[in-house]
Amino acid sequence: MTGKAKSVYVCSECGFESPKWFGKCPGCGKWNTMTEEIREPVRKTALTSARSSSPIRSIPISAISVTEEERYHTGMSELDRVLGGGIVKGSLILVSGEPGIGKSTILLQICGCLGQKLKILYVSGEESARQIKLRASRLGVESDNLYILTETDIQAVMEQIRLDKPDLFMIDSIQTMNFTDLNSSPGSVSQVRECTAAIMRTAKALEIPAIIVGHVNKDGAIAGPKVLEHIVDTVLYFEGDRQMSYRILRAVKNRYGSTNEIGVFDMAENGLCQVENPSLALLSGRPTGVSGTCVTCMIEGSRPILAEIQGLATATGYGTPRRTATGFDYNRMSLLLAVLEKRAGFYFANFDAYVNVVGGLRLDEPAGDLAVALSLVSSLKDKPINSKAIAFGEIGLAGELRSVTNIEARIGEADRLGFEKCILPYHCLSRISRHFDQIELIGVRDVRQAFEAAVQ
Repeated sequence: MTGKAKSVYVCSECGFESPKWFGKCPGCGKWNTMTEEIREPVRKTALTSARSSSPIRSIPISAISVTEEERYHTGMSELDRVLGGGIVKGSLILVSGEPGIGKSTILLQICGCLGQKLKILYVSGEESARQIKLRASRLGVESDNLYILTETDIQAVMEQIRLDKPDLFMIDSIQTMNFTDLNSSPGSVSQVRECTAAIMRTAKALEIPAIIVGHVNKDGAIAGPKVLEHIVDTVLYFEGDRQMSYRILRAVKNRYGSTNEIGVFDMAENGLCQVENPSLALLSGRPTGVSGTCVTCMIEGSRPILAEIQGLATATGYGTPRRTATGFDYNRMSLLLAVLEKRAGFYFANFDAYVNVVGGLRLDEPAGDLAVALSLVSSLKDKPINSKAIAFGEIGLAGELRSVTNIEARIGEADRLGFEKCILPYHCLSRISRHFDQIELIGVRDVRQAFEAAVQ
């Protein structure tokens, strides 16, 4: 005798389940994310009974092979860097990002390179085979080893993979896949989770690498990739504004390589072009002799990248001045403005303040505090900062400059691009063992000293 179906409420953001509805999810604190799902009772068949009664054998760890894993090189060094050297056999990779940012484009470009030697199955639940062919022709992807399957039934897709046994398969996207044993609609948390689990079992059993695409919507109507991060081996995030050409591919989880590595791409007519020297590309077109701009060096994974920070301070026309930050934390910006007023004597109470990180980058580390402060003070005083100067350092609440990590890597990148002056915290000078001939190192103790050194 089977039980009755019951309804549960599942958060589309974090997957929290509850027997009753909440306006605010108790798990992640998001509002209006609890959606109702109907759960059918599990029917025990003869096949499941046989599987449950079959014995499971463990193996000693000494019997497990530790040979170096085989990796497939994608043909794009920026993508290989993020993946840790290439695609590992049997790995499950999640590529996520907002719709239209370039996820399907980079998948087809991977097919164009790996399809010369490997058999690839591209499964699409969103587009027809003709639409994929048109985009592949635009990107110049031509390969007899690339097979297209337009199907949304995940069980049929897995059966096709077992029959074809490709060297690599891709699912675009996971939100369109449907598990027929579940009554919930495609894109719900339970559907996305079960479909991904089925893909993982197939990839691990056959040792076939898999790449799945996960969409991210701000309204939370579709289950985002957060509920999948514990299942997959690697999580890649596409970042950047769709209105701008630069795209940042960031690894936030990688079982086969380092995390927080990024790859920089430029969206062109023929697809994503890798930017092997992002510092030079991001600084191209930088104005000289203009107040309110300063260059800093941020560390992404193991790579130093120079970024231009723009600040603007203008007299406000309202009782309360406006504060806007793009690519920089708003609360951190408010903190820096308070420190500049209290500790350094630069008053922004009657000025609107704006901060922008050029190129669509996001400056998260505290080492960018000094460049943000200098750009704002430069705009306030209308004094341009030396175009050959670079600054980095963390600013404390007492107005002091604190030490940052990877000092030599930051200075070396600035020296390579021809900068002549580096303004850094005074305490960092004792940690530098290398000798730099082309760049002058200026150690400062507070923001006012840094501004005086930067405008000279």
